[in-house]
Formats: sequence, C-alpha cells, structure tokens
Amino acid sequence: MDAVVINGKLDLTVTAQPVPIPGAGEVRIRVGYVGICGSDLHYYGEGANGAFVVTEPLVPGHELSGWVDLDPDGRFAPGTPVTVHPARFGPEGSTPVEPHLRPGGSYLGSAATTPHTQGAMSEYLLVDAGMIRTLPAELPVRRAALAEPLAVALHGAGRAGSLDGARVLVCGAGPIGLLAVVAAQEAGAARVEITDLLPGPLDRARALGADGVWRVGEDEIPSDAYDVVLECSGAAPAVSSAIAAVRRRGTVVQIGMLPNQPVGVNIAPLISKEATLTGAFRFLDEIDRAIDVLGRRPEIESVITHEFAPGDAVEAFETARRPADSSKVVVAMNSAKVAS
Repeated sequence: MDAVVINGKLDLTVTAQPVPIPGAGEVRIRVGYVGICGSDLHYYGEGANGAFVVTEPLVPGHELSGWVDLDPDGRFAPGTPVTVHPARFGPEGSTPVEPHLRPGGSYLGSAATTPHTQGAMSEYLLVDAGMIRTLPAELPVRRAALAEPLAVALHGAGRAGSLDGARVLVCGAGPIGLLAVVAAQEAGAARVEITDLLPGPLDRARALGADGVWRVGEDEIPSDAYDVVLECSGAAPAVSSAIAAVRRRGTVVQIGMLPNQPVGVNIAPLISKEATLTGAFRFLDEIDRAIDVLGRRPEIESVITHEFAPGDAVEAFETARRPADSSKVVVAMNSAKVAS
C-alpha cells in the first residue's frame, strides 16, 4: 500500500508499505480522505510540533474518513462508512481528570510517543474497534473528514460554558476558526463575528453565516464587547487582541496552540476586567456531536478547499501552508469505495 511519510523537515515522500493485518480488537480501515492539520504542517515544515520531534519516519494525519475493510470479529460489515476518534486515552491516574487530559495516551500521526504513533495518510489503517464511529446515511465520507476538527471546535466552544444568546468573536479564520463559527452557532450564540489578516478566509466565514467580519490591521475591532472570544489562530498578538475584545467578566477560550515557549501577551486587561482565560485541548467525545452537525449542515463541506492525490502530497502540504489560498486541504487516499 502507499503511505505518505514525513522523514524530517521538508522531507516528505510516498512509500510502499505492507498492508497491515488486524489483531484482536482491531479493525482495518480503507482510508478515504485525510485532512492536513496544523500539527501535520509543523511536522512537515519544521520536523517537529513543539517539543515533539520527528526522529523516525512518521505517517501524518488524524482527520480521516473511509470505509471498513476488514473486521475479524464481525462487528462492522465491509464497506461501512466511518470516521475515527484518533485518541487512545491514558490510564486513569490519581488525579480525576477527563480522559483526554490524562498523561500516557496517544494520538494518530504524532511524534509525542516513541515509537511514533503512525497516522492515517495511508491506503489502509488499523485502529482499535472502539475508535470507530459509523456515519449516518446523510453524511458523505468526504465531508466526514471534518469530524475531528469540528469536534475540536465544539469542545473549545463548550469550555466557555453556555453560549445561548451570547455575542461571540472568533479570532482567526483558518479551518478551526471557521468550524468554531459553526460551533458557536450550534451552541445558540446570538451573534458570531470573526477576525483574520486575509480577505479570503473572511469570505469563507461569511459563506458559513458569520454575522460580521473584521480584517486585522484595517478594521478597528470593538473592545470590551464580546461575551466570549474563541481564539483559534495561536498567534500571541491575537491572544492580546482577544483579551482586549472580551467584555468585563467575559471568557476567552484559547483553542489555537501556541509555541511551547514564553510569548509576549498583554494580560493587564484580563485582570482589570476580571475576565477568564481558559484553555481547550483536543476533545473528549464531541466527535459524536460533530457527526450529527455535519450530517445536518452540508454547507460545512465548503471548509474543504483543495483535494489532492497521494502522489501530489508535497503540493498538498505546500498548499495548506498558504492560508491566503486554502482552508482545509485533504488528501484522497481512496476516493471511491472499492469492494473487499
């Protein structure tokens, strides 16, 4: 089978690998579509994602959809359309935290573990049966590749508490920011606005129903105006802008990942406004809700702007690195179901 492999900084190849054989409790997926995430771009562009360095060949990708190819235990019929929860949670420890925050877990396509946890950008993938989520008839497999990033956005919006009737600002109109608009809408926000440096992403946000857009550097973003700010860019200046924009005793949720190093952020307004800054990391079980939302809202598929074949994976990653030109870029490993 073909697999896209990152060997180090700007070193990406397509290699032939043996088709994996499922063991006890495992299911083999014939992969359809794999989205390129920000962490994948870091592994490709820098050879590392924060503190996690590529030290051996790494198959990227944790945003996927496809079809069951082989389930030795007969739980899923061949050809069943699915997506996958990409996490294996760590063991329960002495500190009671939700499973996705436990240490010792793993995530598809990650160099956080050694050996690395191989990802989905291959023709076939083995996963634990409990990671599989079957798709409803109304959800196409291509759109279902957005289930994982939408789950991230839903989890982030949920960290703010109730958004019912709230005025919400999303900072950053990349793929997660666009899906955060959807998440805030689904949570009952009365008004959802969004910021970005570039006009193209803001146009995409309008198409998803954003109530207002603000171009950073040209428009004056209102201060002290928003009940909740969902910061999705992961840029330190945007964090300061988010703190400035939130109202007194409002909430800023940091969804975008920042570098694992000291960065300059102005938190003085956070203190004087008694506002709350909280983090959001991946998700727990929101992927189930994401599947429902994607099935009801076909317009969300517009977040996918480019699709590439595995042989064009370098072009796919380079395209994903250009936010002015692209939003979510997917690699179609097997774009049509093939009978087993």
